[in-house]
Amino acid sequence: MKLIAALGNPGEKYAQTRHNVGWLVADELVRRAGAGWRKQPEAETCELRLGQAVGQPGEKVLLVKPLTYMNASGRAVVPLLTYYRLDATDLLVVQDDLDSPFGLMKLKLGGRHGGQNGVRDIIRLLGTQDFARLKLGISRPPAGRDPADWVLSKWAEEERTPLGQLVGLGADAAGVWATQGLEAAQGRYNSTDLRPRPLPRQ
Repeated sequence: MKLIAALGNPGEKYAQTRHNVGWLVADELVRRAGAGWRKQPEAETCELRLGQAVGQPGEKVLLVKPLTYMNASGRAVVPLLTYYRLDATDLLVVQDDLDSPFGLMKLKLGGRHGGQNGVRDIIRLLGTQDFARLKLGISRPPAGRDPADWVLSKWAEEERTPLGQLVGLGADAAGVWATQGLEAAQGRYNSTDLRPRPLPRQ
């Protein structure tokens, strides 16, 4: 069994904000499976199987959207790991990444939290950094704008199409991680870049 924790904030106010891009990926996985979310005290969860084929049962996956607000994400994620007797190696955290440009996706194992408070709290309560991350770039804010305000801002209309592509690829990458492992997911999706290519010089 694998656990995919998608970070974000609960409530309609935050639904379409940059900080909640992880939730969009989880919602896409649930939509593809024709499943639904189950509300628990501190998280919404969905148990499904990925990678099913003829004669193959697929991998059981627990999707988790913490309802604790971003800064307390570990409070929802770590008890579920304990309850299902899962290790840190069974965990993928899907997060926004302020330090990557919008449209860039990275997969990595371990490392520091990089200022992402949800990841920070998971590391604190789990007692290790050694879990996989799917990082979706949301870009640094324009000059003079507070990063805390930026991550809670909504997507611009012109960002909607590339956002949909990024979310879809994020769901693909999470599925490969769950069924084939981190190396396979990295080989296919690490450093995926949806930014427009510069026009060649004339």
